[in-house]
Amino acid sequence: MPNGFREFLTPAHTFWSGALPETDFLARLYKLDELPSHDSRYTTAFQNIVQHRVMNEDWDDDWIFEDPRFGLADSDDKLLRFLAEMLHPGVRTDPAEVERLRDFLNGVLVHDGYELIQVDDISGAPLFAPRRIGSGVRGTMKNLIFAAIGPKPEIVLVDAVNNDLRITRNAQNCLMYDRPLPAHGLTWTELTGWWADREGMTDAPAREVFLSLCRRLDRSLGDNDAERRVLRAYTDRSLRLGPDIPALIPQVYLHYDPHVRSYYSPGTAPLARQRMDFLMLLPHRVRVVIECDGVQHYADDQVLANNRRYANPRLYAEMMAEDRELRLAGYEVYRFGGAELADGPATARRLDAFFDRLAARYAG
Repeated sequence: MPNGFREFLTPAHTFWSGALPETDFLARLYKLDELPSHDSRYTTAFQNIVQHRVMNEDWDDDWIFEDPRFGLADSDDKLLRFLAEMLHPGVRTDPAEVERLRDFLNGVLVHDGYELIQVDDISGAPLFAPRRIGSGVRGTMKNLIFAAIGPKPEIVLVDAVNNDLRITRNAQNCLMYDRPLPAHGLTWTELTGWWADREGMTDAPAREVFLSLCRRLDRSLGDNDAERRVLRAYTDRSLRLGPDIPALIPQVYLHYDPHVRSYYSPGTAPLARQRMDFLMLLPHRVRVVIECDGVQHYADDQVLANNRRYANPRLYAEMMAEDRELRLAGYEVYRFGGAELADGPATARRLDAFFDRLAARYAG
């Protein structure tokens, strides 16, 4: 354990159990009546701790970090869970103390590649969880522009210092979600709540609001049946599992260039990919991109006599380069080949299995 760590988590600074008695704090993480006692006079860890920390006071303040029953000295997972619990609003109520302790802990954990980040809140008080540094996308979402159905929107910065946008033309052709992104990500609950406010449907049944939103999202896919199968498979999943799963957002602007492609000479456009087929915003700043690759991703437009196209290594290389940039920025990218999304029961099973495994991968 790093130097200075245990010294900081003592009564002279910020004690590890916060405002709670030590047994109450530990009971949030462990079953003290099922753990053994080190003292032959007692049978449980709870009795053992009371005797030596309350009655005799003959254990050091940092005893918990070396006690093998709790595993803090030899398990990263247990230690990280313990440290996150120290920041829980049920343990500490002073926001300044929580911030100070979190800064200290992150300053120590950074050397092992971890940090504590906010993942939720209780009545405005933050809840923290550990994550590996480098996972997820850094920065804060300000504007989510998606589901365009017509000419490209024209956008201006009304406050360039704060990066506040306004769509000045073709606003009716796209959607812009501009509410703060919750720490748990963007679920259908948040997105349908926004849609209900936008469409004046706040008194409508939740299912009606959800289906109205899905119809609008479907329109943005035009005649792309492959992408439509992805969206509809996930819509069916959402109706089964409820609104608290991540929203699947189609046609999301990643970059934005005010000019259309025809404005540039061939090969001179400054931004390659501008829109993602689908985006999911998950907890821990995880952003999942799903791409559906038709033949245009790897072949020329020219069609041969046998109804095939010329493979184009340059197109494929550009797509791979764009993926690398996304991954380096922290996005997770999953690609489907067009042949995987043909109409039929095999595609439905494939998509169901994919979304099941995706949910399992990012659970918690």
